[in-house]
Amino acid sequence: MKILKLLNKKNFSIISIFLFLTLKSFAEENPVDIWNIDKKEIENEDKISLEVEDNKKEEILQKSIYNLQNQNQNQVETIEFNQDLESQKIKIIGLYDPEDNGLDIDMWLNSDGDQLKNIFSNIKKIELSEDANEIMNISMLTNAHYPKKNFTIEEFLEFKSEWLIKNSDLDLIQEYLIKNQIINSHPKLTKYLVDQHLSQSNIEKACEIFFKNTETIKDNYLSKFNIYCLIYNGKQEYAQLLLDLKKELGFNDKYFEKKINFLLGYTSDVDQEVSEKSILEFHLAHVTNPNFIFEPNETTNKIIWKYLSSANLLSSFQEIDVSELDKISNIEKAVHNKNYPEKDLFALYKRFQFNINQLLDAKESHKSLGNIESRALIYQKILLESEMIEKLKLLKILKTSFKKDDLNNAFDLELKKFLEKMNPTEIPDNLTSFYYTNIQINKSSSKKIKFNNDVMHQSKLINYFNGDYAKSKIKKDVENFLKKIKKNKKYFLSKKDIIFLEALKSDGIEISDKYDDLYQVSDSEIPTDIQVMINNNEKGTALLRIVEVIGQDKLEKIDDDTMYFIIVTLNKLDIDLIRNKILLKVLPLKV
Repeated sequence: MKILKLLNKKNFSIISIFLFLTLKSFAEENPVDIWNIDKKEIENEDKISLEVEDNKKEEILQKSIYNLQNQNQNQVETIEFNQDLESQKIKIIGLYDPEDNGLDIDMWLNSDGDQLKNIFSNIKKIELSEDANEIMNISMLTNAHYPKKNFTIEEFLEFKSEWLIKNSDLDLIQEYLIKNQIINSHPKLTKYLVDQHLSQSNIEKACEIFFKNTETIKDNYLSKFNIYCLIYNGKQEYAQLLLDLKKELGFNDKYFEKKINFLLGYTSDVDQEVSEKSILEFHLAHVTNPNFIFEPNETTNKIIWKYLSSANLLSSFQEIDVSELDKISNIEKAVHNKNYPEKDLFALYKRFQFNINQLLDAKESHKSLGNIESRALIYQKILLESEMIEKLKLLKILKTSFKKDDLNNAFDLELKKFLEKMNPTEIPDNLTSFYYTNIQINKSSSKKIKFNNDVMHQSKLINYFNGDYAKSKIKKDVENFLKKIKKNKKYFLSKKDIIFLEALKSDGIEISDKYDDLYQVSDSEIPTDIQVMINNNEKGTALLRIVEVIGQDKLEKIDDDTMYFIIVTLNKLDIDLIRNKILLKVLPLKV
């Protein structure tokens, strides 16, 4: 197989194609693609016979390469020409059809890359609300041509990847990658997906994407992951063949090879080396060592902590001595990063020994202790305290202690449990802010809509945005409502009433001029940059600006003036479906 080393990388793709065709003859019934094995093939393995001895594989590969090198030059040139044409094609990558949300395939056509980069940069800094997330997903994942001005395709795809990683919806990421078959153009996103699944000890889910992939994997890390997944799923022959081909092309990773050789049964010697360079290398160290033991420290990557927790490899808190403050500090950080249970940390705090004087005067005596011991003392005092107000003061001290050490999330769930047992009406004014900032308010996520037919934007007229109104009927009913308003001197059109009427006008619902004196509108309420986007028909950019405006807020919490220009923007850009979803969230009276 040394001949392969003489071939340049440009011709390797051609070799891969030829080998794929040659290796089809190995199967007696169904063709098998050694590069990518889909789920159906795995389930039907018993029906496929692929028993190839090492020497025969060597012979066939050598023969295939020899035949390939002796092909007619014209054929090679034809293949390369076709590949060049293929590379020139620009593939539209997304999940949603533009029509699904009232958009179009040219939604980014007039966008300016510099402006997009600035908006993306701002959005990355915000923890978006569920409403903003929904609009962001639509804008990022709608099938559309890429922006061309001051923006490359690669930059745009990178922004999509960054958004999907920040949003961290693993099912959405997998759907995006598989539907578009873009593992090679999105290696960072694919690595994130498989690493997150592996960190949760969900190997089946981590490997699933490789068996649904149809591309030859180019990324070195993903290629190694694929080889491991083949072994995990009982495809040792394929795994060995892929590893051999990689080695012939110069692959050299002694750590990986030693672990794989153990899994393939070529050696029974347990390699004690543990690498933390990646979650895959760490996992290989674990699965190849029956007596695997690992003690994390403050430099251990968060994803390794997560893996240790999900694989039940973290030392039980009972095994830690309270004098081992360094280990306890690491546990506090792990709890803060949600990689270790809060309840276990506080059970550890209960094992500290304090004298009666320290416990009686905990508010003062904790100040003379180290941070960890101080937190343990305050926590024990909280458990002993029966007075609600005093307990609340101690909870605030403990929370403040965690915040000072940048461990705010380490006292989150347990704090809520204490607060939920308190009566809100008994909370003193000086502690109200602390209470309501940290308590988990249980609210129904799906409130029922209650119509108020005395108010236009809360009346049954809003059913129009559900598609439950014919245009002729809505025109007549709105006319009748406006007549009543005209006669009722006490009724003043609110901003939401105006939002409702402007949406109707945008849809072509005619409203008589005689009601113009009821309210006035002005485009001056729309921010200048968004007005420019409207003028240039920059639908994609405008949606991102709306996401930025909504930010971390729920739509129902946004002030009426801001909601007005959001709806007017969507009206002017004819993005009616998204607009209707927003209106049905902000207009109705909900109880």
